[in-house]
Amino acid sequence: MPADWGRCVLTIGVFDGVHRGHAQLISRAVAAAKKRGVPSVLMTFDPHPMEVVRPGSHPAQLTTLTRRAELAEELGIDVFCVMPFTQDFMKLTPSGYVHDLLVERLHVTEVVVGDNFTFGKKAAGTVDTMRELGGRFGFEVDGVTLLGEHAVTFSSTYIRSCVDAGDMTAAAEALGRPHRVEGVVVHGDGRGRGLGFPTANVAPPMHAAIPADGVYAGWFTVLGHGPAIGTVEPGERAMAAISVGTNPTFSGRSRTVEAFVLDGEADLYGQHVAVDFVEQLRGMRKFDTIDDLVEAMGRDVENARKVLTAADA
Repeated sequence: MPADWGRCVLTIGVFDGVHRGHAQLISRAVAAAKKRGVPSVLMTFDPHPMEVVRPGSHPAQLTTLTRRAELAEELGIDVFCVMPFTQDFMKLTPSGYVHDLLVERLHVTEVVVGDNFTFGKKAAGTVDTMRELGGRFGFEVDGVTLLGEHAVTFSSTYIRSCVDAGDMTAAAEALGRPHRVEGVVVHGDGRGRGLGFPTANVAPPMHAAIPADGVYAGWFTVLGHGPAIGTVEPGERAMAAISVGTNPTFSGRSRTVEAFVLDGEADLYGQHVAVDFVEQLRGMRKFDTIDDLVEAMGRDVENARKVLTAADA
């Protein structure tokens, strides 16, 4: 931390997805910080705590760390603080966690967390523990009731289950926006071009939450800034039909994310891109002939256009 670091309002969590529940929490912290005239700080962790507590149990990741920072900034957070989640950090007692990190380093004046928040060794600390320690060290604690609708509490676990089932409508409702998968465009088998539907083969990062196999309507964006790539403008979203699966018609084995950009033509190899999944059009299936596959792909493109035109209206 900078040597001249003053007081702050802090919110703590993994914040994977930065969903509507997270947004409510972050907004509370931002409002409290403005009222006090101090910076708002979001503290998150890398790697995911589950991977350190039980190696090999890393959950599917809804957002990259960079994306989380972008979304937190859009919600008004001043400082995005990434705490390395290590074996030593995991062993901190609740009182050590609060004294060493929140009081000595961050100088918190208020902490805003969800009412199910736990912290410290073996997750022994609760919101009540935090309040007790706040009374001792001179900061306030705001425990926020988790947001939900229709008897569903918005959580990263719930959204992962929606994505895993291919229910992009429910995922978007909880996220407050379509679920995004980022990655670099790599060389694939090249079959799409031969069939008249050249696709961008997106290689997502490890642990990325990939939707269930199927064909989807979605938005395709080349991330960053720069000159146009063919007819694709970086930073501008384009309509796309997206295939997720193993290409069963061609006896494929590896699972891929391939996006066909509607009305676009560009050499996108090496570009860092984002695919935002709006709606599943159909499940993945094996076709008897190549002609049947091409006919189905034509229908997929038109159905994607209809869905995205309606979504953009």
